[in-house]
Amino acid sequence: MKIVMLTGAGISAESGLKTFRDAGGLWEGHAIEDVATPQAFERNPDLVLEFYNQRRRQLLEVQPNGAHRAITELAKRHEVKVVTQNVDDLHERAGNNSVLHLHGELLSVRSTGYPSLKYRWNKDLIIGDLCSRGHQLRPDIVWFGEAVPLMDQATDWVEEADVVIIVGTSMLVYPAAGLIYSASSNVPIYYIDPNPGNISGFSRRRSITTIKENAQRGMEKILEILM
Repeated sequence: MKIVMLTGAGISAESGLKTFRDAGGLWEGHAIEDVATPQAFERNPDLVLEFYNQRRRQLLEVQPNGAHRAITELAKRHEVKVVTQNVDDLHERAGNNSVLHLHGELLSVRSTGYPSLKYRWNKDLIIGDLCSRGHQLRPDIVWFGEAVPLMDQATDWVEEADVVIIVGTSMLVYPAAGLIYSASSNVPIYYIDPNPGNISGFSRRRSITTIKENAQRGMEKILEILM
């Protein structure tokens, strides 16, 4: 059976990883326009680099949780692919091999002159860190206003799925939210969230099983259902 997981910040939060955006819409006290756009990087690259340096340092201090491990357990019996809005590597560290990062990766940087030129990176990134062709490196993150290059691949995965599981994300932010419409109408959808929001936008089109639990407990229930 082909299972596609759609995951978001909620699953990583249970490992102690802070979600970028708080209730006021700020990212760790910063306006999105100041740290997460190409214009912000042009205007104040030091601030942007330090913002992501802090996120990277925090990531290296946390570990995968039971929800990440449950997905790995599910993959022992089924073909499981993960489409995540998260930029951390907790899925991979839990042993998940098929992970697609829609919004980029914290432990990767890319050339500002040659975007396809990327490097694995687990230390601070500063002005003066250059690619092999002499261009400044930047976080390998999809910033607001930039295209999401892996959307087509994510769409293909969801179109082929026999089951879709949503965990740690409200599926309200586009373009990722549009992925749910790529699933066939007869595909079972499980939505794990301790405080499930308004999902009427796609629930009108299909039957959705809502599991009102946190990510770890919700994934335990998924294992009971699908294993």
